[in-house]
Amino acid sequence: MARDAGSRERDHELNLLLRALPSVDELVQRLGDVPHALAVDAARGAIEAHRAALASGAATSVAVDQLEADARARLAEGARPSLRRVLNATGVIVHTNLGRAPLADAAVQAAAAAGRGYSNLEYDLERGERGSRQAHVEALLRELTGAEAALVVNNCAAAVLLAAAALAAGRELVVSRGQLVEIGGSFRVPDVVAQSGARLVEVGTTNRTRLADYERAVGPDTGAVLRAHQSNFRTIGFVEEVEIEELCGLGVPVIDDVGSGALAERVPELTDEPPVPRSVAAGCALVCFSGDKLLGGPQAGLMVGTRAAIERCRKHPLARALRIDKLSLAALEATLKLYRDPVGALRDVPVLRMLTAGEAELNARAQLMCDGLTAQGVDAQVITASAKAGGGALPLLELSGPVCAVDPRGVGLDELARRLREVDPPIVGRVRQGWLLLDPRTLDDDEAMAVVSGVLAVLR
Repeated sequence: MARDAGSRERDHELNLLLRALPSVDELVQRLGDVPHALAVDAARGAIEAHRAALASGAATSVAVDQLEADARARLAEGARPSLRRVLNATGVIVHTNLGRAPLADAAVQAAAAAGRGYSNLEYDLERGERGSRQAHVEALLRELTGAEAALVVNNCAAAVLLAAAALAAGRELVVSRGQLVEIGGSFRVPDVVAQSGARLVEVGTTNRTRLADYERAVGPDTGAVLRAHQSNFRTIGFVEEVEIEELCGLGVPVIDDVGSGALAERVPELTDEPPVPRSVAAGCALVCFSGDKLLGGPQAGLMVGTRAAIERCRKHPLARALRIDKLSLAALEATLKLYRDPVGALRDVPVLRMLTAGEAELNARAQLMCDGLTAQGVDAQVITASAKAGGGALPLLELSGPVCAVDPRGVGLDELARRLREVDPPIVGRVRQGWLLLDPRTLDDDEAMAVVSGVLAVLR
């Protein structure tokens, strides 16, 4: 069937517009002193996008200046780091998707100093010979936990794997059925045991395990008993579990995975977390915990315990594969030093500061945000909501406090959230009953005002 005259005319006009597009080389020349390969990619992308817009009717003319601006925007986007700062207004303190624990200023400075040049990572300056990277934190960990020895690897999952492999490979590892847990990323205790080379022996039931259950399971082929803390959930009601002191009285090595790493003293918010010094004092062979959760440091797996057990871990082939890097090690050392002063740690470790933030401080920051928004005509008010510890820790803890609630003003919550993720730095809040909640607990004053600016920018 012959096409009508109108269709032929539109095709003719489109062909003229497409021919008017500059070549890639012409657009590259307009970009000036830019690495050639990057300029070509940006120019080609801009031209192809404009070509598609002309074909769909979204564009009706060719503007070379606009094409150049698009290409420069693509260059800027390509130069921007993929991993970048985000403003966390969710109220989730240890937000796994947003990088977990923000570091203390001292930890940031220590990591920057270690990365800026060479360091004595594995060099004994006093003796002028090779040293151990563990020396930078082992004494601190012994001091803070009361343990005989310590070892640090790259995360807590690695610490548990190394502990099981070093103490129970080829032998039995006894675990309560109620502790066969799964944490983030489908990391399951039975899978760890299998990879360690140990044979899993389950005792008790999902909700109740008694000392007698362990006593019947322990025998000549028992390598260790593993206790895994229920970090991201709790069983309540008709439940029973064996205290760590009783487990250590069984006469076999005990590996205690306490998860989040509660080292702070006299912090009511941490009551539900097993304190590391208690497990050490009970006589555990190894106690494993995280550096980047409630400890408030970098990603790391901390292992403290008896000298003999730590030495077995240190000599195991997995130890090198799981070792911590120098930047994390520097940040961890700085963080642990803050814990020498319990009062100062509550002030200087961001996770502890957020957990213990007072009503007056939070209300002032929430009101600061609301005042900044309402002054520009945005419907915002201070309401009460609950924040969370996050990071698979303290699942029952509700941190009630004031938040700034924003009406999306007809934009729609999904669209408002999308726009906020596109500002620089991106802003992430949470939603409740049609309102966008901006929680002051996970922001400082400067960040709160940056959030206000971002919300105003996208609503305008």
